[in-house]
Amino acid sequence: ILKVHARGLDPKAMYNVMLDFAAADSTRWKFVNGEWVVRGKPEPAAPSCQYTHPDSPHFGSHWMKQPMQFCKVKLSNKLNSNGQIMLNSLHKYEPRVHIVRVESNTSDGDQEKVCSASFSDAQFIAVTAYQNEEITNLKIRYN
Repeated sequence: ILKVHARGLDPKAMYNVMLDFAAADSTRWKFVNGEWVVRGKPEPAAPSCQYTHPDSPHFGSHWMKQPMQFCKVKLSNKLNSNGQIMLNSLHKYEPRVHIVRVESNTSDGDQEKVCSASFSDAQFIAVTAYQNEEITNLKIRYN
């Protein structure tokens, strides 16, 4: 679960908070002999999708009082419209959080990006199958 602390927002202004995943490199990876190794060029990038935090929109005071948690994000390797974020398997990704101020005094609900943050320490390689043979065997044994 990704948890993010926000500060410096206008407590009385409304904000949307979104999460997306950016490609962390331009490589395709493979798990070989217990480690991740480069295995060629990446597939074309997956369509850009953002997950809007379910509390959005909300006041700045709400976002700053406790860490924002992204525990309901659904990732997939298939393009669909069920609110899932599509990622390419065996590619490395880095989560990014965007805070966008919502201007309520306009008829079209203008939004202004306030902040974007990337989390390099949370990079991961998306997989659609277990890449560790021991884990695969455990799953087979206990299912």
